[in-house]
Amino acid sequence: MTTLTTALSPELARGIDQTVELLSGRRFAVLTGAGVSTDSGIPDYRGEGAPKRTPMTFQQFLADDGFRKRYWAGSHLGYRRFAAAHPNDGHRALVRLEESGAANGVITQNVDGLHKQAGSRKVVDLHGAMDRVLCLVCGQIFAREAITARIDAANPWLDTDGAVEIAPDGDAIVTDIDAFTVPDCTVCGGHLKPDVVFFGEFVPAEKYREASALVRSADALVIAGSSLAVNSGIRLLEEARRRRLPIVIVNRGQTKGDGRATIKLDGGTTETLVELAKRLG
Repeated sequence: MTTLTTALSPELARGIDQTVELLSGRRFAVLTGAGVSTDSGIPDYRGEGAPKRTPMTFQQFLADDGFRKRYWAGSHLGYRRFAAAHPNDGHRALVRLEESGAANGVITQNVDGLHKQAGSRKVVDLHGAMDRVLCLVCGQIFAREAITARIDAANPWLDTDGAVEIAPDGDAIVTDIDAFTVPDCTVCGGHLKPDVVFFGEFVPAEKYREASALVRSADALVIAGSSLAVNSGIRLLEEARRRRLPIVIVNRGQTKGDGRATIKLDGGTTETLVELAKRLG
């Protein structure tokens, strides 16, 4: 269990007062990004101090065996630590908000599965989930643990106990990949990839429809821990704006949606969501 106790700054406390007044009596949808999971030990892409990264694109993954080796070796090493992460108080606050009826569900850009682990019932995994693996040829879905076992067996030399730095997608930086054996589909022999949306890949239409339906059925939208640098988040914000819904953004630092927010709270997502759950849930 990850627990964080932080005193609220006067500015954040005033902003939360305004947010409680705005959201009282309204049922809201929640959109979350990587900032919600930083207190669970999963780093942010764009937060303060985050290293600059150039993630692999879907086109690179498809085109070259070397890129697939690089991806799967890094993903395998990172997944061990990634899968060991636990929900934090911010995740649990969203569970309470849903149970009380204040929130109608969570749309998440994260692939860590922590909202479901925490107990959220209605979760739209907008960018997929790392615990599933998909064959790009026949569509067969595998449990990630089964693929992990195959990689361990085929690559016993890989140091799975070494210290690695991971990214929000569970990836790790690996340089020695020439000897790495990439798993393939046991049904058709096709290429496998985690069931997540890569850079350069579109969010599945049915997933976006699910997310859009949550926004359409809500009276407000709360965005937590997302810089809104990814198009899927901006589209949902714009859908809320066009419907003239109140929009609350909780994030450390600027986001691309700040100018369209009714209220912007510049603070950590954990302490902010905990306080909102106390007062609204």
